Amino acid sequence: MAATAGPRWGAEIADQLEFHWDTTMWPRLRGLDDDEYFWEPVEGCWSVRPRPDGTFVPDHAYPAPDPPPVTTIAWRLSHVVVTVLELRLDHHFGERRRTLADARWPGGAAEALDRLRTAYGRWITGLRGLTDADFAAPVGAAEPEQWAEFPFVTLALHVNREVIHHHAEIALLRDLYRARPGAHCDAL
Repeated sequence: MAATAGPRWGAEIADQLEFHWDTTMWPRLRGLDDDEYFWEPVEGCWSVRPRPDGTFVPDHAYPAPDPPPVTTIAWRLSHVVVTVLELRLDHHFGERRRTLADARWPGGAAEALDRLRTAYGRWITGLRGLTDADFAAPVGAAEPEQWAEFPFVTLALHVNREVIHHHAEIALLRDLYRARPGAHCDAL
């Protein structure tokens, strides 16, 4: 009887994110427009707002308020695009030059979705190109200090968690937007 090889953890992690993307996330984002993207369901929401020069920046404070403010789809989706995926792509599969200070934040739904699709595709391609040894290696200087000693597998699982949980929040906001008083309630 032949011995079976154990699981390839990197492939399992990529498969998990890919399954969520294909079956839930990307189909559920279909039809997102700027009105919904920037919708503020309560007063005091954090969003992504235009600067005088026409670029956009997310609302934030350090330390974050307690309790934290409700965030818009624009804030959550931009967070996934810029900090969860694009910066990490640069730091792990790119030139390692981009910083949060020079990040460009999506200024509308179409741009955010286009950048999300591109970043997700590059992230999955990067994950699929790694070996099990790569997943076991420490993250090192490619991430802030709190991640440096952790193996890449821990970071990859964190990215999956971030993408999945922020998508769930976005999906709920889309449901609330669709069901708000006076809205035309087509299924998303």
